[in-house]
Order: sequence, then structure tokens, then C-alpha cells
Amino acid sequence: MDLKVKKPIFGESASTFVNRLSAYEGRVLIKKDHWVVDAKSLLGVLALSLYPGDIIHLEFSDGVDQEAVESFIELGYFEKN
Repeated sequence: MDLKVKKPIFGESASTFVNRLSAYEGRVLIKKDHWVVDAKSLLGVLALSLYPGDIIHLEFSDGVDQEAVESFIELGYFEKN
């Protein structure tokens, strides 16, 4: 699932993002450019330096967690691309 970043993802927003995805049973990867990181890793998410306008791809191992994705959109972090 491709998402466009609307707000910078660092500090509290990164923590909220990681904590929400940590509840997901399977593996979640974030792909940005040539980077691939574990979405449940705070350091990995921070290393991506996600700024408005960036496009990321979320890859869920056991099917998309629509509830998580919708919560990020409602928080204003991302929009569907």
C-alpha cells in the first residue's frame, strides 16, 4: 500500500506510528527509495527521515491492517497515494 507523507514523522509521531504497528501480528516493512526498514523499529522509522511529500510503501506479511492505515490517515500523518 502506497502512502504519501503529510506531516514529518519524528519524535511523538514516529513513536505513535511504531506503537500502533507493533500490535500487528505479522511483519510490516516500510520501503522508501532504496531503503527497506522494519516498521516496528523506532530507529528504522527515524532513519528514513519521512517528510511531507515523500512516498512510502507499506508491506504487510499477513494482509493489510486497514484499521492501522486509517488511523494514520485520521491523525493526518499520511494520505493514500
